[in-house]
Amino acid sequence: MSRENELLRHGRSLWRLATPYLATALLVACDLGVTNPGRIEDEALNNATAMGPLVTGMAGDFATIYDNMAYFMGIASGEITHSGAFETEQFLARGEIEPRHVNGMWGQMHRARWVAEQGLARMQTVLGDAFTSSALAAEANLWAGFANRMLGENVCVSVFDGGPPGDVLDYFRRAETNFTDAMAMAQAAGSTAATLRTAAYGGRAQVRAALGDWAGAATDAQQVASTFRYQAIYSAANSREYNWLYNESFARNYFSVYGTFAASLNNTDPRMPFLNLNKNGADGKTPAYQQRKYLSYSAAIDIAAGDEMRLIEAEKLLRVDADVSGAMGLINGVRTAAGVPTKTASTVAEAMAVLRTERDIVLWLETRHLWDLQRFDDPFLSGRDRCVPPSENEQNTNPNLQGS
Repeated sequence: MSRENELLRHGRSLWRLATPYLATALLVACDLGVTNPGRIEDEALNNATAMGPLVTGMAGDFATIYDNMAYFMGIASGEITHSGAFETEQFLARGEIEPRHVNGMWGQMHRARWVAEQGLARMQTVLGDAFTSSALAAEANLWAGFANRMLGENVCVSVFDGGPPGDVLDYFRRAETNFTDAMAMAQAAGSTAATLRTAAYGGRAQVRAALGDWAGAATDAQQVASTFRYQAIYSAANSREYNWLYNESFARNYFSVYGTFAASLNNTDPRMPFLNLNKNGADGKTPAYQQRKYLSYSAAIDIAAGDEMRLIEAEKLLRVDADVSGAMGLINGVRTAAGVPTKTASTVAEAMAVLRTERDIVLWLETRHLWDLQRFDDPFLSGRDRCVPPSENEQNTNPNLQGS
């Protein structure tokens, strides 16, 4: 069974538990090792003590699809090579992103967004006046924002809750609002929510860059320390909580670094590590070059981090100010911190090429590469699909998409 079919089957099993909102609450209970007592009445969730588990469920729904998108879009964008024999992955490797192959991806990306957004609406009702100063509400806004960012960077059109197709940038605009709200709530919550506030600055920097607001993006990025990391958390407790990038490269050898940019660096950069296993992958023909960035089922994946913030600042300097020296100083600061040699550039074009390579390295296997290929109009995408279309399931059930 392909990973996409596994994802779809897992998603369907979750939806059968109850309404999507109740399903999240039950999943949180399961993940925490609590015996599932059966269905929970909707009214039982209208309680302040239920808000913590609710936000944990939002984080879980985001993490569940985030690593899978890193896998699928890693193949589609050439970050990694499929070394198994699954149909979906073979199509993705050829640059064909078919509606029939993305049912699980589309559904679970939107699930992460919907659960966070609907959870926020419930939290506002339950918490009342305390909502605007709640650290939990700040975190919920983060998950809504990052889910919207993930959609914006990977899908072709925006579709909200069975509505008509729209501008994909609407996801980024929605995320910008989420991150702005998260900042205000975290600020009001006090010092215990400082990490959430910093993560919100990082997320807003990412989406403002996507929207072309480079001044705003750079200003936000400056609020994030270079050592900062906000991550999706995984564990070996059960398959829902696995980091599947580890599973597919260690347990199954279903993708390989062979033939990729990372392989061309030949382990000269510690941020793109791999190991030649001296055998072929599951397809019997692709050399198995095992990624070594994620070394366990519990390996966390960066969502927003300080090294990317420095690169956002550098890109602003190049795009807006034509400041090659300033941009290269930021880029080389990232490289020095990673223990690799600095680079030189004399022109904006040369510096932009260095910046792009650095983004490829810093954001490797973090679900971000396909978006970079799109926004830089990279020749790699010539003759290839550039984004995830509405899924076959969405097209069959959404009357606004039928016949399109």
